Amino acid sequence: MRLVDHPDAKAFILHWGEMGTQWGVNRSVAQVHALLYLSEDPLTADAIVDALTLARSNVSTALKELQGYRIVRRVHVEGDRRDHFIAETDLWDMLMRIAEERKRREIDPTIALLGELAERLRKDDTAPAHLRQRVARMHEFLGTLGGWYDQVRVLPKPTLVALMKMGGRIAKFLPGKSKKAD
Repeated sequence: MRLVDHPDAKAFILHWGEMGTQWGVNRSVAQVHALLYLSEDPLTADAIVDALTLARSNVSTALKELQGYRIVRRVHVEGDRRDHFIAETDLWDMLMRIAEERKRREIDPTIALLGELAERLRKDDTAPAHLRQRVARMHEFLGTLGGWYDQVRVLPKPTLVALMKMGGRIAKFLPGKSKKAD
């Protein structure tokens, strides 16, 4: 039985594709990722085309995008001249790579633009005060978020896991915060 013929594998692949569209990722890209994530062995582009019944061009585009995020990589299988592909299966590594790439593509350019706008608005006496204030606040907020991410992303994986598991309880370690019962 092919992996995609198992009803739960099929459900996962279809759902991952739907969720991809909610996250701003093309459905085909998300489905290719899901298939590779579930696959025990590396797959060729042709095997992906057959399994998902997608156009070869869609699969090629999806593989390039997933490699750009560094969550899929090309591998060579001994005795086979074709390229094969595997997905990152360490979920923390996958999360951190996706977050890093999205920050680079989306957040960093926004911070840069907001910085330019805030500087221009600061010097523009004709700009409404609320416009200056809101752009400056947004720039500061995203800059703080980006700085926080840059600090957190270099923490060892066990520390990240511990922080995540602590959730809101981390607040009791912050100065000036009242201790709340668990």
